[in-house]
Amino acid sequence: MFRKTRIRLTILNSIVFILLMVIIGYTIYLYTEKQTYREVNNSLLNGIEDLKRMGERDGRGLVPMLEPKLMLIQWGTSGEIEGASENSFIDYTAEQEYLKPSSTNTLEKKTSSEGYRFQTISTKLEVNGETKTIQIVRNIDSEESMLAQLIIIMSVGIGVGSLFAVLGGYFLAGRALIPIQRSWEAQQQFVSDASHELRTPLAVIQSRTDVLFQKPEATIQERAFDISVISKETRRLSKLVTNLLTLARSDSNQAEIVKTQFAVEEVIQEVVEQYEDIADFQGKKIYASVKNKISFIGDKERIHQLLVILVDNSMKFTMEGGEIELRAIERANSVVIMVKDNGIGIPKEEISKIFNRFYQVEQSRTDREGTGLGLSIAQWIIEKHDGSIKVDSALNKGTTFEINFPK
Repeated sequence: MFRKTRIRLTILNSIVFILLMVIIGYTIYLYTEKQTYREVNNSLLNGIEDLKRMGERDGRGLVPMLEPKLMLIQWGTSGEIEGASENSFIDYTAEQEYLKPSSTNTLEKKTSSEGYRFQTISTKLEVNGETKTIQIVRNIDSEESMLAQLIIIMSVGIGVGSLFAVLGGYFLAGRALIPIQRSWEAQQQFVSDASHELRTPLAVIQSRTDVLFQKPEATIQERAFDISVISKETRRLSKLVTNLLTLARSDSNQAEIVKTQFAVEEVIQEVVEQYEDIADFQGKKIYASVKNKISFIGDKERIHQLLVILVDNSMKFTMEGGEIELRAIERANSVVIMVKDNGIGIPKEEISKIFNRFYQVEQSRTDREGTGLGLSIAQWIIEKHDGSIKVDSALNKGTTFEINFPK
């Protein structure tokens, strides 16, 4: 799939680049042609103006030309050449058919029988009492040759540029597809992991339900263990689906962040009160350390969710007798929230992976099951508030999550 996409991108990029080169080349050619013929045309037009202004002519009615590149031809009323200036550079008598003007006071291009090219202009003038057609001719072979060479050079340049465009386009298309391919692979892995995580509780619920149907006459008390397992797996499944929905909405930017002003210490205190009984039951201690009132603009519900995720993670890895501390500090340009515990810690090589979806630290290190999605959601909440998170952990000493929010 990605190979075909890469080829299509290469073709598209190459076509665009080649068209761009052709347009630029054509523009350069037109500009060069215009600049090249400006001098030629100006000399011809100035010559015509000089002819109109001059009142004296020689015996043949010809005006002596100062520019050696210009030749003057006089046409009779019969359409035959009656004479030319002394600096004639062609056999004008043999080229009458090719040089004859089609109209007056108009610039024209003519080509001789031998292939010489000329730029001409003619006008009607009174010569010795008769109206004659006077034509000024200038050879433009050098200008045409220069423009022809320019076309060849530009054609070769466009050809070479097209080759590099194809090669460069193929290379750049491959580089551009790398993050897309990684994202696709991550998405495939996400779907695979999600399917696996969903299958486990569903399989447990299905097996326990089948056991209940085997003895329909049994009482609830007799089947209390099976029912409790079904209830536990149902809650786990509900939490997993909720987390998956949150991540899916965050990926598609459908999850809204509603920012309001609130007191950080109040949210921290709510989370502490929420976990006090659970911590006490497990033989642990949770407390808050906030000295001053801290005002913050953000999504209060999401910040609460963030703290719950981090506290839940700390509860998971803190053994009986351990402590969990929530602290908030207001600095000049930021608000810092820390969740610190003295639990079993996280191996250094795994710290960089804990925010990956479905990644869980070695299960043997804890007796609590998780989905591996909580910290991914926590990271998303932090990013939505333009914050950053730092993890400091040491084995058997504890872990500290430090979140820095800009004010």
